[in-house]
Parts: sequence; C-alpha cells; structure tokens
Amino acid sequence: MKKLIGLLFVCSLLLGACGAPASPSQSAAAPSGTLPAHLHHVEISIKDYGVIKLELDSSAAPLTVDNFLKLARQGFYSGLTFHRIMDGFMIQGGAPKSGSPAPDTIKGEFASNGVKNPILHKAGVISMARAKNPDSASSQFFITVAAAPHLDGDYAAFGHVTEGLEVAQKIAKDAKPIDNNGTILPNQQPVIESVTVID
Repeated sequence: MKKLIGLLFVCSLLLGACGAPASPSQSAAAPSGTLPAHLHHVEISIKDYGVIKLELDSSAAPLTVDNFLKLARQGFYSGLTFHRIMDGFMIQGGAPKSGSPAPDTIKGEFASNGVKNPILHKAGVISMARAKNPDSASSQFFITVAAAPHLDGDYAAFGHVTEGLEVAQKIAKDAKPIDNNGTILPNQQPVIESVTVID
C-alpha cells in the first residue's frame, strides 16, 4: 500500500511539472511581447480631429508598406492634407505640396496587376491612390470609411485601422466637397500633422 501511494505521489509530481501537451497553436505562437516581422504600426495625427492608428501588413503588399514607412520616417507627410473626401466612401491625402516633386512610383500590388493581395476594402482599410496606370502610386493614400468592394483587386490595400476609425468618419462627415469627385477647397482640407512609425 505504501508503495502504491508513493508511486501515485511521484506520478502526480511529474504531471504537475510537465502539464498537458501544448496545442499546436500554443507551441507555434510568438513569444509574448514580440510582433510578427511583417506587421508594422503607424499613427496619423490630424489637426483638430485626433489620431488614427493603423496596422500595416507587408506580407500582403511589401513594396507599398516599405514605401509608406520610408516616407513617414522622412517626415514627408507632415503638413500635407486630405484633399479628396467622400462621405460614405473614403478620405484621401498625401499629395505633395504644390511645386514639390512627387516621390518615385511603385508597382501596384493588386490582383489585376498580377499581384496576390488578400486585403479587402472593408471599412477602415488603408490603400494606395493611383492614376489609370496600375504602377502610378507614389505617396497618396486613402482610408475607407465604409466598405468599398468595387476597389478589391484594383487598388493596393496594405493595412487597416486599429483605433480611430471614428476620426476618419468624422472627417468624411464634416467635408464639403465642391464636386462629385470629393474635391475639398484648400483652406478646408484637414491637415496631417504627422505620420509616426511605431514599429
């Protein structure tokens, strides 16, 4: 009897020390506090409105994310504006100041241009604006304030809002476009104070 009790005691100690086997998701998880290398976070501060926080995904659009981060780190976006705004659709900004050269263009990372990009244009998605040329995006971006599925596969979405979608939606509601294309008069364009790269 003593031997049986002793054996049970040893078994309980071993089970307590080892615990249950880790599930596949637990064993594959990144260590606490680390961020997957393909994810990056930025904060866009807009004068009189607040901050929009975003998570960018370079696994979906690596050239687009690298370009956006580079411009942000250079301070390129500071002082620029949201010049095209359509309530129920999106807010667009990042155009160079008048007379300033535009940054280099990048390849459009979307399906109709031969690039697999899984990000859909749901509310709160950040994507690149462009001209008809699929490889004409440079610095201009837009944030959707509502779902825009008609853009899927034709524009390079590269992240989503994690906090502050209501800020973008307020900007859209306050806007007074002068035409059906969402053009905002220069003195009414919300100002981007900064785009800060967090990680």
